[in-house]
Amino acid sequence: MSVRPVSGGTRVLVLNSGSSSVKYQLIDMTDMRGGERLAVGLVERIGEDTSRLTHTPAGGESRGWSGAVPDHDAALKAVAAELAKDGLGLDSPELAAIGHRVVHGGKHFTEPTVIDDAVLAEIERLIPVAPLHNPANLTGIRTAQALRPDLPQVAVFDTAFHTTMPEAAARYAIDVETADAHRIRRYGFHGTSHAYVSRETARLLGRAPEDVNVIVLHLGNGASASAVRGGRCVDTSMGLTPLEGLVMGTRSGDMDPAVIFHLMRVGEMSADEIDTLLNKRSGLIGLCGDNDMREIRRRVDAGDERARLAFDIYIHRLKKYIGAYYAVLGRVDAVAFTAGVGENSAPVRAAALAGLDGLGLAVDGELNAVRGDGARLVSPAGARVAVAVVPTDEEMEIATQTYALVIESGNLHLT
Repeated sequence: MSVRPVSGGTRVLVLNSGSSSVKYQLIDMTDMRGGERLAVGLVERIGEDTSRLTHTPAGGESRGWSGAVPDHDAALKAVAAELAKDGLGLDSPELAAIGHRVVHGGKHFTEPTVIDDAVLAEIERLIPVAPLHNPANLTGIRTAQALRPDLPQVAVFDTAFHTTMPEAAARYAIDVETADAHRIRRYGFHGTSHAYVSRETARLLGRAPEDVNVIVLHLGNGASASAVRGGRCVDTSMGLTPLEGLVMGTRSGDMDPAVIFHLMRVGEMSADEIDTLLNKRSGLIGLCGDNDMREIRRRVDAGDERARLAFDIYIHRLKKYIGAYYAVLGRVDAVAFTAGVGENSAPVRAAALAGLDGLGLAVDGELNAVRGDGARLVSPAGARVAVAVVPTDEEMEIATQTYALVIESGNLHLT
């Protein structure tokens, strides 16, 4: 006997709606241990005459076109048309649900949630703490609802995995009444990635997630670290917004908050100018003019001192968080590197753990240098703490959570 949603469908369309883009994947969840991708794609530069759609069906060649895509409604209709060419249209009875990435869920949303009017209203109320992300996420949801009002629409929140943090980790040391009035606390982001990678790391070790303590390092253009004890997040580097924490591609990460007052008073900069500085003109690009780690490493190898300093600052911050989260966890079974830099930059992994042998942390030079697509260990044989490279899969995590919720909600029949 198998369990299926009422529609009989096993497919989940995963949507990640940005302000001017829509990333999508159609995933078949017949086997919930690992879904099958049927198609992936991207619509970018929405609202411009030079919009572009790129679509890749499973087992087929990528195709695409350029032209005007005026809004998200037009973008999703274009996505539906491309899927239909492969016999995977949004009107298919095989489509069970649509899963949406939503960046900020605040304290209220601790798990994937079927979207209704109250959920939409709460996501909208959170816009002040996620002004760059939640509006775009809402647009994608409303557009998808208009196209398929009969389907369950599920929100999977970047912040949800981090809601298990204790108050000692989540609270900032400011006046409690002020913090509560303005929802100021550590929320954390990249939660679907941290959840997926921590679980996959445990699987790589042949152990249950509840038996494993993992430091997860999600290192992409945006970067975050988390301390995961027995499958539950107990600390993470990003805070009220994705600006806090590690040095990132264009974001500053941690710094003295009085820098902002100094820039306002002495630099005569406005709040918007400082916001742009810290989010878009800082981090690696602010330090050396590049935010691509591959180019930075090329410059370092060529003797570029500015690139070397940027790399050293990046590694120094990363190493501080590894040490801090080792202390928070007390026992560490694995450190997992993921996302674009974490998965592909052997120099970053080696430098981040250099000199930490006393903590049982080291990489094997030969294993670390080998590129691979799957999860793998790069630590020496018999190492006290495993060092893993685990490709993240946020879309698969969203599809898995969405499909499980549709089943658990009772919207199913037995065949």
